[in-house]
Amino acid sequence: MDNREQVREFLTSRRAKITPERAGLAPGSRRRVPGLRRSEVAALADMSVEYYAKLERGNLAGVSPSVLEALARALQLDDAERAHLLNLAQAADGTDALTRPRRSRTRGQWKPHPSLQWTLDAVTAGPAFVHNGRLDLLAANQLARAFYSDIYANPGNQANLARFNFLDPASRRFYPHWDQAADIAVAILRTQAGRDPHDKDLHDLVGELSTRSDAFRTRWGAHNVRLHGTGTKHFHHQAVGPLTLAYQSLEMTAEPGLTLTIYTAEPGSPSEEGLRLLASWAATPRAPSPTPPSSG
Repeated sequence: MDNREQVREFLTSRRAKITPERAGLAPGSRRRVPGLRRSEVAALADMSVEYYAKLERGNLAGVSPSVLEALARALQLDDAERAHLLNLAQAADGTDALTRPRRSRTRGQWKPHPSLQWTLDAVTAGPAFVHNGRLDLLAANQLARAFYSDIYANPGNQANLARFNFLDPASRRFYPHWDQAADIAVAILRTQAGRDPHDKDLHDLVGELSTRSDAFRTRWGAHNVRLHGTGTKHFHHQAVGPLTLAYQSLEMTAEPGLTLTIYTAEPGSPSEEGLRLLASWAATPRAPSPTPPSSG
């Protein structure tokens, strides 16, 4: 897999983010580009300028772990960026073949094992769902289907969180902090692109979103990645109003490439009451929408 362009753009974008001051260097003068010069990165990584230039041209095939570590240290990469660099290096020399999912799980081509659906359905306190690295919603409990009712209601979303985020106007209400949600979605897709550069469905999705959304195209070009394991998010559901939910995302050992995510609310909070109302609404979908709980 020739991923030299992706490697080149990732390394140059990381170099541009590091100021001389942040790297402990004198600021100097006559800087024509943002961030560090190639020679400065090479010095920080204890390698020749010629060798670093070769790496930045996208030639990561056969690079040793010690060189990758030196490069990550010089560019001050965080954990997600370090993992992404390793994925890019493995893809460049073909050693990602053993860690790559044996098949690409695509909505409509993959069905959850009955025991997985039983597990999801056993989660009654919050939305629980399974997604792949392309952010396709593959399986969900009843509360998750109600929670993501905007996504499922529009066939154009194809039950994909990224399409919803960038192509469906309803996402602007659902995500009160829309820019943050957009940043996260693109970073997850970019991380997946490094992990599995052979994913044709991901290439097609990125192409579609890049063509149809300037907001996506700008973020995709930033080459930001992230490890999306736990945190808190804010939502505004059409039926129950504001929700502040904590999430835990777990990689599924039995299904490589898939992630199980569960949202929960703080006990005794208005959001917990909101989830109870949402569960009631989900159980009676033809009933009028319940009155949202007070956010005070």
